[in-house]
This record gives sequence, C-alpha cells and structure tokens, in this order.
Amino acid sequence: MANAPTRLSSKEEYASFVDKFDTFLFDCDGVLWHDETLVPGAVQVLEHLRALRKRIIFVTNNATKSRKNYKKKFDRLGVQAEVDEVFGSAYASAVYISSVLKLPKDEKVYVIGQAGLEEELDEEGIQRIGGTVSADSVILHRATYSKFCISQDPADKTFDSFDITKFERDPEVTVVLAGLDTAINYTKLAKAMQYLTRNENCRFIATNEDSTYPVGGGQFLPGAGSISAPLRYITKTDPISIGKPNQAMMDTIKAKHHFDPKKTVMVGDRLDTDIIFGNKGGCSTLLVLTGVAKEVDLRPEANPPVMPDFIVDSLGDLAVLKN
Repeated sequence: MANAPTRLSSKEEYASFVDKFDTFLFDCDGVLWHDETLVPGAVQVLEHLRALRKRIIFVTNNATKSRKNYKKKFDRLGVQAEVDEVFGSAYASAVYISSVLKLPKDEKVYVIGQAGLEEELDEEGIQRIGGTVSADSVILHRATYSKFCISQDPADKTFDSFDITKFERDPEVTVVLAGLDTAINYTKLAKAMQYLTRNENCRFIATNEDSTYPVGGGQFLPGAGSISAPLRYITKTDPISIGKPNQAMMDTIKAKHHFDPKKTVMVGDRLDTDIIFGNKGGCSTLLVLTGVAKEVDLRPEANPPVMPDFIVDSLGDLAVLKN
C-alpha cells in the first residue's frame, strides 16, 4: 500500500507546501464551495497564491455549466477567475468530439445533458439533437444556434411511456453524449439506446462518471455517472469517459497551459476522481476533507483506490498564510 499522506496542520507546513509548486489545479465543488456557499477562507487562499504568482487552474467534472457560465458563478461568489482558467468536462467533451474524433460536419450528437454541455458543443460547431427541451430553450437555441441545433424535441420532456413505433431514428447520429441531466427520463434513455444499438459505429461518451456530487450540508445527489450507468448496463459497453480521472481532461488542459507536472499539485475532495487524476498526470495531490472523502476512507480496511500525497481539513486552513 502507498505511504500515508502528509497531514498539514501548521502555518510552517502550509508555507512549505505552497513553496513546492508553481501550478495549482483545483476542483471546485467540495473544495472551493458547496453549491452557492463558499468554503470559509478559500478565496483568501486563492488570492494569496495569485500574489505569489502561482498559476491557478480550475478543473471540474460539472458538465451542467459552460466555461462562460462557470465564470459567472465565480464572479457571483467573489472568486477571481478567467474563462481560460476554467476546464469543465462539458468543454473537454466538446473538444474531444471535434478534435480527437474529428466528427464530420454532417454527423450529429444525441445529448443527454443540460444547457452548459450544449453551449460547449455549439462553440465547437457540433450538430446536436436531444438535450434540454423546455419551451424557452427551444426558442433560444433555434434563434441563437440554428446552425448547430438541428432539433430540440419537446417529446423528450415527458414521463409518458416511450412508443418506439412513433420514434423516427436519425441516421446521422454517430455519438451519444451523456452528462448530468436532472430531468432524465425513460424516453431519453430509450432514444439513446436506439442510437447506440442501431446506428452503425455510434460512439458512447460520458462527460464524467461521478456517482454523486455534493450540494452542501453534508448532502449529496446523483451525479453524471448515475445517468450513463443504465446505458452501460443496457449496451454492455463502457463509455469513453472524458472527465477526471481520465487523461483526456489533462490533455485538454495541457493543450492550453504548459506546466511541469512535477511542480504541479491537484487539490480535490474525491479519491476516485481528483486524486487519481492528479496521480495519473504525474502531479502531486492534496486531499481536502470538506467534500466527499473523509479521513476514514484512507484507512487500510476502507481499501482506498489511491492515497493522496498531502491531506488538510480544509483549503481554507491555508488562509493563515495571507496574514
């Protein structure tokens, strides 16, 4: 088993830790905030790192927001961030489809997901169907993204039984992309199944496979992995997963920012995504205990998937360095 992590608990230890690195990769949910509530001291830590001219990059598996909308959340919470510092699984998925798969312009993506995922696909010029289906979004996307958004099917937003005899399968769909969808239903899963099993060479991609996500107050809700899981079971096929801990996300970051992994630390709250992600990328790792993982999860009997290099109760603990 890997060595036990170094616990940071004093101002001297925090200072020594910060001095080791030039680049800091931060998860967001559970590290910087819980929903709309900041982790106490987190903003002060980020300000201190910027004052030391450290590079800061935000890496989130949340695919419900585009980078531009994520920037709005940073602004709303008073956290300094630029769009090119934010890397989400929605953006990385869109880049993967356009730059790695090189999806032809006449082919389409069937989307299970929310507006942020759609916006990133539109930015990459990728044709899509499915996705959000409220009346407002249909009007907005037809007006703004008519070149890329072929159809938003209001029939997807239903709890009625799926009638396959009335389903007109689009032969141009060659990718099913599944992200977090808080309005998931049987119809969307049934349509995705039809594309994956009946359209030749249709690829199955998941923005990420987080089983849950934190919403504050020690509570959690089903994550994007819970959305793609039924399709995995139905098709007996593992999706290409883009978000942490997969290196497709790291490759997307490296394409935009050049940094030395040996002088880089990944800060996160999940062992199975953040810490593995940093470890696979050759970076050091810091686990904070304000999100999913708890110290008990590091005990041998818990069989942790990986051990972090460092551990701290909260990112905000490092705020003493600013004083």
